[in-house]
Amino acid sequence: MAFTRRAFVATVAVLALAACGTTEEPADKSGPSSAPAAGPVDLTDERGPLHLDAPAKNVVSLEWGLTENLVALGIKPVGQADVKGYNAWDKSAPIDAGTPDVGTRGEPSLDAIAALKPDLVVTVSDLPANVIEQIAKTSKVLTLRGSDGSDPIGYMRKTVTTLAQATGTQAQGEKLLADFDAKIASGKETLAAAGKTGAPFVMTDGWVESGNVSLRMYTPNSFFGGIAKELGLENQWTTGGDKDYGLAQTDVEGLTKISNADTTFIYVANDADGGDFTDALKDNAVWKQRPFVTGGKVKRIPDGIWMFGGPASANAFVDALTTALSK
Repeated sequence: MAFTRRAFVATVAVLALAACGTTEEPADKSGPSSAPAAGPVDLTDERGPLHLDAPAKNVVSLEWGLTENLVALGIKPVGQADVKGYNAWDKSAPIDAGTPDVGTRGEPSLDAIAALKPDLVVTVSDLPANVIEQIAKTSKVLTLRGSDGSDPIGYMRKTVTTLAQATGTQAQGEKLLADFDAKIASGKETLAAAGKTGAPFVMTDGWVESGNVSLRMYTPNSFFGGIAKELGLENQWTTGGDKDYGLAQTDVEGLTKISNADTTFIYVANDADGGDFTDALKDNAVWKQRPFVTGGKVKRIPDGIWMFGGPASANAFVDALTTALSK
């Protein structure tokens, strides 16, 4: 879907995370093979059973989180929804700027998809069912869920596993998840060395409309919140998140509810889409009185860490989060 923060709040159509697939044998101890596994693939997605005669090689992706995971698995999409937007928001796993664009994430072009003759189209169940059905008339479609706020990191793992099965890259999928586990362990060590184990924080993004700043808070049930929970950090915004993505909306006055004076305010912005929303708060009396502002604990993480991605963005967020809290 074409991404703006306001549009996202309206549509809440983001992460694609997987339903259960088949069970695979453990990867060869010599490491992941560059050659995809062969043979038929049978999966169960949100629309029911899905059979592929062979692992998909030519894949069109209609959702950025899925694209990131495909790239990390070694699969370069032959078509992508909103190529420019993807590369602006997800620098953890960029794609070739010349990748054929098949429209927006919310309104993909059926003709553009069909013209590429993909082995598989991957999308999320947030896309209208009638659109998915139209795509399925010409291509195999793997439809994955949006995030489950009850277990966002578990669903990230299922996403990687399912996409790996669909593309025959199971060994690389296992490696991605093992690397994520190692990154979490390393992040915990970094926090402990800095005396920041269990540190209080909030995570947010925001936008300016008609001179007013709106904030979107990442609760423990969000993707970023789930990563922070893995690190043992104490999220100070625990309520109000939607059941799928764990996102809660508030305004500057709402920040007065944060009672822990040691809280670090961590946020994401993007110079390619709206810039830094905190610039509009410099003269706001409520903002200026917050302990994290007076205490110099307002930290922006680097651009390009997709807030609804996979292990690549998760690893980048661990680094950004531990750096923000430790320095």
